[in-house]
Amino acid sequence: MNIDIPEGKDPIGYVWGELVPGIGMAAANLSLAVYQHTTLGLREFEAARLRIAQINGCMFCLDWRTERDGVKVEDDFADAVTQWRTTDAFDDRARLAAEYAERYALDHHGLDEEFWARMARHYTQVEIVELTMSIGAWLVFGRLNRVFGLDAMCVLPKF
Repeated sequence: MNIDIPEGKDPIGYVWGELVPGIGMAAANLSLAVYQHTTLGLREFEAARLRIAQINGCMFCLDWRTERDGVKVEDDFADAVTQWRTTDAFDDRARLAAEYAERYALDHHGLDEEFWARMARHYTQVEIVELTMSIGAWLVFGRLNRVFGLDAMCVLPKF
């Protein structure tokens, strides 16, 4: 379904901010908080974020690369995310982040004790909660953008 966007309006700004301002602004604040307040390393952050983008099919999210202090992941990082099980480009934390994102999105009932034991060996409880909240935000907002066709209307800002 495509939402009718008035001419001259930014699609995401209009849908999130004007159509449902009470919910949309809170959602926007959560979305921003995930990027502004993360304590996770860039590689595990992007591994989880990109895996959700791949699952959602959000074109905007697939094109986006998080930048920290002028640093972004390498150009072929998204390919490594697709192959998270076998790539040699990931350390254990990045591999687990991609796995967790995939399982959270596609099989959250299958998150068993073996998985949690592996997570606990590489992440603190604080990091696990933060990663979970981030994955949840990316899942819902990327899917919303994709379902409403907003991802095809948005363009990445030029920096």
